[in-house]
Amino acid sequence: MKKYLVVLIISCTNLLLQDLFSQESFATIEKNVHISARGLFHDLNKSKDTLLLKSDKAINYVYSINRDYKREVDKYINANSYKVPLKNLSIGKHLFVVRQSPVLIVFVIRILKDHPTIISTSEK
Repeated sequence: MKKYLVVLIISCTNLLLQDLFSQESFATIEKNVHISARGLFHDLNKSKDTLLLKSDKAINYVYSINRDYKREVDKYINANSYKVPLKNLSIGKHLFVVRQSPVLIVFVIRILKDHPTIISTSEK
């Protein structure tokens, strides 16, 4: 009976720890809550590795500035929705600017850890 109890406790602990560590965030967003930014939906997807931009008006331009004042994202869009992959961004704070003529909407995304890369090897 003790063996079953020990196995049950270990398996429950393993499932709990696996669930806790699998929910680590890749990135966080600090949204712009100003009244002029209400027309732009800007949020992260469920896995938090992509920025989702949607609007009724056309999104003209998106760029980000990292902590070293370099642009890592620099895209002309001219569409109503766009997805920005965050896996290529460096760790740290990124200031995003979205241009919807004539309004500039500014918000912050913080990349918390490196995106895991899958390395495949092929054997002959």
